[in-house]
Amino acid sequence: MIAERSDYSFLRTRLLNGDPSISSLVSDYLQRIHEHTYLNAFIDVYDTWALEQAESVDAKIRGGEQPGLAGMIVAVKDNICIRSTRVTCASKMLESFESVYDASVIKKIRDAGAVIIGKTNMDEFAMGSSTENSRFGVVRNPHNTEHVSGGSSGGSAAAVAADLALAALGSDTGGSIRQPASFTGVYGLKPTYGRVSRNGLVAFASSFDQIGPFARSVSDIAALLKVIAGRDPYDTTSASVPVPDYPARLNKDISGLTIGVPEEYFTDDLEENVRSVIDTNIEKLREAGAAVIPLSLPHTDYTIAAYYILTTAEASSNLARYDGVRYTYRADDVEDLSGMYTRTRSEAFGEEVKRRIMLGTFVLSSGYYDAYYRKAQKVRRLIKNDFDAAFTKVDCIITPTTPGTAFRLGEKVDDPLQMYLSDVYTTSANLAGIPGMSIPCGYDKNNLPVGLQILGKQFDEQTLLNTAYALET
Repeated sequence: MIAERSDYSFLRTRLLNGDPSISSLVSDYLQRIHEHTYLNAFIDVYDTWALEQAESVDAKIRGGEQPGLAGMIVAVKDNICIRSTRVTCASKMLESFESVYDASVIKKIRDAGAVIIGKTNMDEFAMGSSTENSRFGVVRNPHNTEHVSGGSSGGSAAAVAADLALAALGSDTGGSIRQPASFTGVYGLKPTYGRVSRNGLVAFASSFDQIGPFARSVSDIAALLKVIAGRDPYDTTSASVPVPDYPARLNKDISGLTIGVPEEYFTDDLEENVRSVIDTNIEKLREAGAAVIPLSLPHTDYTIAAYYILTTAEASSNLARYDGVRYTYRADDVEDLSGMYTRTRSEAFGEEVKRRIMLGTFVLSSGYYDAYYRKAQKVRRLIKNDFDAAFTKVDCIITPTTPGTAFRLGEKVDDPLQMYLSDVYTTSANLAGIPGMSIPCGYDKNNLPVGLQILGKQFDEQTLLNTAYALET
């Protein structure tokens, strides 16, 4: 089910020479998607529009142009807006809602010559760690279809892993790019908060959400990040920080790099299979010339609690807009406004979304705000301080991406706490606003992929990319 190596950097020169044409490549990928429907990676596939995009880029190349992402076939998570297409967030609430504009990242990749082939499946409103909370059904892991693909960007990860797209866009609120990248054996990057515009991303938790790329090589991640990064006047939280030429600055020479290994991420909760693979890769980094030192991130134990208090509070606020008045779903046969609100939200939201809305409403309520929300904000600052202190000693930090490999479908869906703990190593990066990247680094005894996570200083994605490149090559 896993395709042989197929990445954009490998194909680019041929595509610019017209062999194959982008149109023929898109046709091949459309066929592959329809042959792999059992993975359920896509919600919508743009058969006609993708070919129209491809023909347009082919014409530009024949005219002498060489767009930066010419012919990169990209799948897009279905919480990112594309004009005149559905943006469902995998929810009954929005299942027939069409966007009236393009997200900023969509405009950027299309201007650069990328071809958008379809919208990928996800956990409803990006709330989940397995893509089992979708109106459109579960996404299966291409390595073993009885296992999950991770979440909430499980469709994007599965699409890249099964070579149904050359790259994909996802969103990461607490690990929703890195965890599925780990589970499916692909590269996934969560940029620094503010590095990539959120304009056109349907909000889950606005101070955590970040759009980022999936791909099958480090160079493809670098190429896509170069295009989507940068200040956007339509997003006031996007940062006015120069964007490096990430592909041109890729360098596998990491001699002199200092890498930290935090003791809090290597406890008894880490599966032995995963620990062994991570340790092997840390040794490879040493052999490549990096200095590897132990360090401590003392507030790590509080990350999950702080994360779920703060993100559910923001979700409660962000999802209040879905009331049956302004968006697609509205309950029938209601007698009054209050009844319409109640029934619409009860019928159109799934169980996990309702669980998080209720938790978020509770922690924001009178009498509990100080005890939970305000305290969690203080803990968030302590977690950021831990990273700030660590980065005075090291250039980047290496951890496992997840405590274990992809679990079986249905294994945790009825145990929210165990599901939430699968994000224990990824939420800290979102709390601190730093970049994080998951890279495939081996397999466990069941031949399921293991992911290694690299965490870096704010706006220093280049160090993450170079460290990943050293391991890749």
